[in-house]
Amino acid sequence: MDFTIPHELERYYAELEAFIAAEIEPLTAQDDNIRFFDHRREDARTDWDRRGLPNAEWEALLREATRRADAAGHWRFSAPTEYGGQDGSNFAMAVIRDRFAQRGLGLHNDLQNEHSIVGNFPFIAMFDTFGTQEQKDEFIRGGLDHERIVAFGLTEPDHGSGATHMETRAVRETRDGRTGWRIDGVKMWITGMHVATHVALFARTSGQDGDARGITCFLVPNPSEGLQIDEYVWTFNMPTDHARFFLHGVWVPDESILGEQDKGLALAQSFVHQNRIRQAASSVGAAQFCVEKSVRYARERKPFGEELAKNQAIQFPLVELATQCEMLRLLIYKTAWEMDRTAHAEIEKTLSDKVSMCNYWANRLVCEAADRAMQVHGGIGYSREKPFEHIYRHHRRYRITEGAEEIQMRKVAAYLFGYLGPGTSKFSK
Repeated sequence: MDFTIPHELERYYAELEAFIAAEIEPLTAQDDNIRFFDHRREDARTDWDRRGLPNAEWEALLREATRRADAAGHWRFSAPTEYGGQDGSNFAMAVIRDRFAQRGLGLHNDLQNEHSIVGNFPFIAMFDTFGTQEQKDEFIRGGLDHERIVAFGLTEPDHGSGATHMETRAVRETRDGRTGWRIDGVKMWITGMHVATHVALFARTSGQDGDARGITCFLVPNPSEGLQIDEYVWTFNMPTDHARFFLHGVWVPDESILGEQDKGLALAQSFVHQNRIRQAASSVGAAQFCVEKSVRYARERKPFGEELAKNQAIQFPLVELATQCEMLRLLIYKTAWEMDRTAHAEIEKTLSDKVSMCNYWANRLVCEAADRAMQVHGGIGYSREKPFEHIYRHHRRYRITEGAEEIQMRKVAAYLFGYLGPGTSKFSK
């Protein structure tokens, strides 16, 4: 068993570092763009007079960084070659996201906006696996060309993790001679609706509350008649782009269905795995950043004439965090490697527990590391002069989104006790 990072991946990461130095860091330095990353970051990023949405100048900066990365051949790295990418593997993405987060806050990889010079495209796998050829052409190619932006419309105000109890309903209705569906309901925490051209919207089309079968995914244009955005919910870490919206008689044709009718939950499960493993890699990288900054500060700080680092009360918590980073990183890399050797549609049936292990533990770990970094740094650690408060506020969200940690622990338990996954055969008798 060889744990060495492949030479070609190390070579590519060196290219990314050179690109960051040549293109991204100078872009950050010009026109006071550093205000989006220093102590002014939350205020600079937020348009408080426009419902707390991202500032237009901030989003323009992200687009320019993406444009440069795409022109250099980096942004589409994880996309299939037929769409201009490099077939970047889950393993490679885990390594890159881990190392990017270890660099700290920066335009190269701003997780608050799911922005990175090496893009994450979970929708590509979803459309490639479940979409028609017309949908692939429109939404994969259109997405990479920034002509299509798809929000993910699963969560509801009264039904977050319990998606099978969603109240949004779609019923058959013919309009102007075309068969289609009328959709009524409400959705919440739907990220990116202020820029989305469509929302992949999940609604019950048959069955009873609690049934896994009977939920269908529809590609609903934004705006649509009857789709009313009520508010963008202000959060612990601003700006916000998390919409609550109502659907009052929204109508879409039959061809708007993505995947099979009544089997939409398979799409939702498909969507989360790539996000979860890459999120886990980013979280462990950010945790490592917090530990390393704390160690350096403890060596440099000399209260009472001696290094702060000589105190075991400083050493031992950081030792535990560093140990967990090392162990978790190995599990993340191994799980990503296994995902690359498993058909996309089969990951939910065979590896979902390992993905959840990585995700919930990494998101918890980075919050602990950021909190410890504040404590080690004292007053300056609590201030916005240091990035730890931003790291904590952002990554605290991950313990709820992409499946709350309790839901992911339930998934691990279902595999462990043989209710789901390969272990069911152990208890079949």
